Amino acid sequence: MRTANWQDYELIDASGGERLERWGGIVLIRPDPQIIWTSAQKDTRWTTAHARYHRSNKGGGHWEAYQKMPDVWQIHWQELTFRLKPMGFKHTGLFPEQAVNWAYAQEKIRKAQRPVKVLNLFGYTGAATLACLWAGASVTHVDASKGMVQWAKENAAASGLEGRPVRWLVDDCGKFVQREKRRGNTYDAIIMDPPSYGRGPGGEVWKLEEQLESLVRNCMDILAPDPLFFLLNSYTTGLSPAVMEYFLTVLLGPRFGGRVRAEEIGLPVTGSGMTLPCGNTAIWEREG
Repeated sequence: MRTANWQDYELIDASGGERLERWGGIVLIRPDPQIIWTSAQKDTRWTTAHARYHRSNKGGGHWEAYQKMPDVWQIHWQELTFRLKPMGFKHTGLFPEQAVNWAYAQEKIRKAQRPVKVLNLFGYTGAATLACLWAGASVTHVDASKGMVQWAKENAAASGLEGRPVRWLVDDCGKFVQREKRRGNTYDAIIMDPPSYGRGPGGEVWKLEEQLESLVRNCMDILAPDPLFFLLNSYTTGLSPAVMEYFLTVLLGPRFGGRVRAEEIGLPVTGSGMTLPCGNTAIWEREG
């Protein structure tokens, strides 16, 4: 799946282990280990970018500013507004390739023609939450980071969505799902983008390869009897689209029927016309 409906974001070029990207009016250079080729770098913005992120051999890295730039700025996708800032480990607070998944969720919610409850696990800065809210769903947004949940709230306010039905929760996703199961609460759709490794607010350790199956099995028990979709996204090396498709088919198929599709997601590169892969998504959805 190729995300191609951005105006405020552009992957200008990809060369020498780096991305040249435009985020609204701000141009950044960020490392990407998948870019194992070197091309001509003809675009002049390689030399006029606002900042570049340098990796450290000891882990992490730092931003080097070449031009004066705001500490925080905004970009837009459709009706939504996202606040961005350069963060540690090269990030800006948004993964633009995920727009293809936001659009999918919005379409499913709008076509449902009924109230839809969405659970967004590992919700980060809230882009999927905002997309679902705008489409008319009520959303429970869960992330272990208090700072990320606050950032998501700020994005919601910037998008004019403060009054929409949303719960913002700082919690360990696995423990939250278990509590929802005991409470008997259910959701029409679940979205999750789990990290390979992480820690919950109480120091809980998350290792995807060890805990993903149990999390998804618990999530099955809080899906409504006639759910709309289950969306699993991953950037974890080794979790290929074929593996993710098999995984969701084996777990969700026997109980819910439906169908599963899994694809690589990516961003078009303006300079080459090709697509840079940026992770994988698997979606279970009911038939019809």
